[in-house]
Formats: sequence, C-alpha cells, structure tokens
Amino acid sequence: MTSGSRLLALETATDACSVALHFDGVIIQRHVLAPQRHTQLLLPMLRELCAEAAITPAQLDAIAVGIGPGAFTGVRVATAIAQGLAYAHDLPVVPVSTLAALAQGGFRLTGIRTQLATLDARRHELYWAQFSFAADGALCAVGEEHVTAPAALVLPAVDAWCATGTGWPAHAPDMREHWPELGPLPLCHPEAQDVATLGVAGLRAGAAVAAAALAPTYLRAPV
Repeated sequence: MTSGSRLLALETATDACSVALHFDGVIIQRHVLAPQRHTQLLLPMLRELCAEAAITPAQLDAIAVGIGPGAFTGVRVATAIAQGLAYAHDLPVVPVSTLAALAQGGFRLTGIRTQLATLDARRHELYWAQFSFAADGALCAVGEEHVTAPAALVLPAVDAWCATGTGWPAHAPDMREHWPELGPLPLCHPEAQDVATLGVAGLRAGAAVAAAALAPTYLRAPV
C-alpha cells in the first residue's frame, strides 16, 4: 500500500462513533460521542466522508476496523459493517485492536513512547494492555491484552507512562492509589483516525484478512 492508497477505518467499541478515511496521504475523520446510536450514525458518516473525498466504497483499497475489546454491541456494529462492505466490494480487512488504537492516539497527542490503554469493562473490571513505540513510531504490544480488576494491573518501571481510555476515569480512585505516576489522560475514546494509521501499517505488513475471517475480540464471553 502506498501513501496514495485509500483505506476506510471504523471504530465503535465505546460510546464514540468514529469513521476515518485515509486517502492521498491524508486522513479525514468524523467522530462523535453517541451512546447506543452507532447503527443510526455510522453509515451516514461513512457516506459523508466518501462524498467529501469524492470516492465510492468500490474505489477503496482496504477497510480497517476496531475489533475490540469494548462494548459487545458496539464491537459487533463496526465488524458487521466492515464485513458487509468487504463482501460487497471484494476488499481486504485489517483488524485493529481497540486498545492499540487508544495507544496510537495517546502517542499521537503526547509523543510518550510507553502507553497504557484501558477501557471500562464494567463488573468492577477493566480491559487493559501496554504498548511501546519505536523511534520510527512503530507500535509494539508489550504482553497480552487483559480483563482484570484494576488492582491486578501490573506496570513495569519506565521513565514515563501515558494512560488513555475510559478505564482510567471509571476506576479513578484505584488508578490514582496504585499508579500515581501516570500522567493526565489525553484521550478517553478511541478514534478512527488512529485505527486508520494502524490499518495502513497492518496492510503493509500483510495483516489483512478476508471478510469471512474477521472476528471481534471480547476477552470474555459476550452476555
């Protein structure tokens, strides 16, 4: 994939409904907090972006989609629409971790190379994962993604951490008590522009899959 390629990115794993389009080396985005309105908003936002870029879905090179973890219904909305578009237009799909997208957003906003991505998982738990960024800006996962009680989160000692996501404000007392070294939260909700950035990198690395192989990441059984 070259900088001029066209990639659509979707992210609906949280209260945010987010769509982005990477084309001609530029990313444009529509992003709104809209709890339980993803199914009503996502396709109109997608059509608006394509109209702005003067392209149709058939002219895309790939689709990137945030596959979770996150709200079960929200994760399913984005993956289902990504699959439908991919089937309809014979496009590859790049699955992107929603936690990785949060880390990418934190790095984009702060430049801090060690990122802790968290999302409120309810039931007094959070989804979390650690990421680092190389000198060239490439993301690397540090360990696996988890769903645990906040107190079970483990951070290695580094010079600086940046925390992102809804897990921090949802569990603020525990987070402040156990990890006072974490800095101010720059980003609460994942954004499709960061899914697009990771989607471009994933497509170049051969991480795209066929629509039939796309699967959400829940980390625990849906209810």
